[in-house]
Amino acid sequence: MPTLFSPLVLGSLEVPNRIFMAPLTRCRAEAGDVPGELMATHYAQRAGAGLLIAEATMAIAGNCAFPGAPGVHSEAQVAGWRKVTDAVHARGGRIFLQIWHGGRACHPLCNGGKQSVSSCAVPIDGETFTPAGMQRHEAPRTLEDGEIPGIVEGFRRAAENAKRAGFDGVEVHGANGYLLDQFLRDGCNTRPGPYGGSLANRARLLLEVTDAAASVFGAGRVGVRISPLNSYNDMIDSDPMALTEFVARALGERRIAYLHVMRADFLGKQHGDVLTPARRAFTGALVANMGYTPAEAEKAVAAGAVDAVAFGTSFLANPDLPERIRTGAALNAPDPATFYSPGAAGYTDYPSLGESFPAVGQHRA
Repeated sequence: MPTLFSPLVLGSLEVPNRIFMAPLTRCRAEAGDVPGELMATHYAQRAGAGLLIAEATMAIAGNCAFPGAPGVHSEAQVAGWRKVTDAVHARGGRIFLQIWHGGRACHPLCNGGKQSVSSCAVPIDGETFTPAGMQRHEAPRTLEDGEIPGIVEGFRRAAENAKRAGFDGVEVHGANGYLLDQFLRDGCNTRPGPYGGSLANRARLLLEVTDAAASVFGAGRVGVRISPLNSYNDMIDSDPMALTEFVARALGERRIAYLHVMRADFLGKQHGDVLTPARRAFTGALVANMGYTPAEAEKAVAAGAVDAVAFGTSFLANPDLPERIRTGAALNAPDPATFYSPGAAGYTDYPSLGESFPAVGQHRA
């Protein structure tokens, strides 16, 4: 039986353990949405993960949903990410970049006044953080069919830039109510034509983007993340199990490195088992995420229910999480007050084993 510490083949990459770091938005990019030395330190500290999946990163300029999120569309950003990948590789780690388009989750105040785009011209019902504080989401405009090839090309260039920056692969962000998810789920996508209606049409953009990324890295260095149940960003689907199975089968046929499934709903509104249809339909490595304890993750891997587990806040607070799990050591508790704040506090100052830990809210600078 495999364990969390068994090696795993992900397409054309072998990783030494099955404890992955989930992509975590931390809003620490510097001016110009450029990764800096602080981000390089953060990821290098966590290089013991089987795979680091770097945070949601703008594939195309002007489509940011969070102030301080990084991009990968400029030369300065590519150079900044090269510092990160060099630091991770120097510690023996492997790192994929999650490439992302915020879609209707982008606010004009985060993007120079530019109106957001989506599958349909329906706004998210809620507020979002902007440079001017919390603001109501504004209505996006509908992407025309003729504009969609430009979106796909933007993701292809992002994959190309990620490769130049030294990443081992990319993860296509098809989750959490951002642009590709806005096409996938019928609670948001009510458009007619080749990108709306049937499951095949709604999945078309995600699959085209996946193919574009694979044209750069090869399918064996591309992962895809989906969240069929997650209602975050005002999302829902009428049949999340059928959606999961359709997407999983289509991605399996493409022989991508892994499928990364968020198994639950951040807000607890929607429920169901999406891992079973994903396991049934997807022929590659299945990575699960959301709310796993180390013990539950070990059982899931041993039973063959999943091949790896991506940990989020546990990895945020424990840079040496695999070693802590291996030795049964206690875990540091994450401090939510510093999840998105600038600077090193709550970012690079969580201690590894043998180091002292400041009180919550009193992290070292």
